Amino acid sequence: MTTGPLRFPGRSAVLRLLLAAAAALLVLSLVMVLRDVRDNRLIGGLAAGRDLAVGDTAVPEVRFARAHFLMQRDRLDEARAEVERISAADAAAVRAAALYDLANAGLRAALEHLEAGRIDPATALIRIAKDDYRRALALDPGFWDAKHNLDVAMRLVRDFPEVGSGEDEQRPDTAKPLWTDLPGLPRGLP
Repeated sequence: MTTGPLRFPGRSAVLRLLLAAAAALLVLSLVMVLRDVRDNRLIGGLAAGRDLAVGDTAVPEVRFARAHFLMQRDRLDEARAEVERISAADAAAVRAAALYDLANAGLRAALEHLEAGRIDPATALIRIAKDDYRRALALDPGFWDAKHNLDVAMRLVRDFPEVGSGEDEQRPDTAKPLWTDLPGLPRGLP
């Protein structure tokens, strides 16, 4: 009895299957690389100042580049629409950066209004900027620059409690307790 190399039935079929899987992986990698090249060209073109449209399936980074392009040209409403299209679930960091950038653009526009003496539009823009800073901080609580700029915006336009017909208000016939935080009765001078 002679022993020879072991032969497995269907060895060529397994090799063909492995070759097909490798070819599919290569094609998938090539598609991903081409998509990245396209996205980088779009981002580069927008950064260079060319007004390029982005598709509905654009990745968040491309949408952010488009929004930044629009913000630089004081087209804040269009920029806001692009920022809102960035999915919060997929790219929280990109969305936080886009909201921060949008808030900064709104604050810059508000400061221009203030320098020209137009208080009402500046106040509205500052309030919108504060909301955008807060939304960015909700996505990224450690975003120090957003915290700092929110503080600056808060100093420009204060947030006062709403005075109105809220349901939490007490009726006028019920007395408000005074000195609730005082541990004892206040005494006068001797």
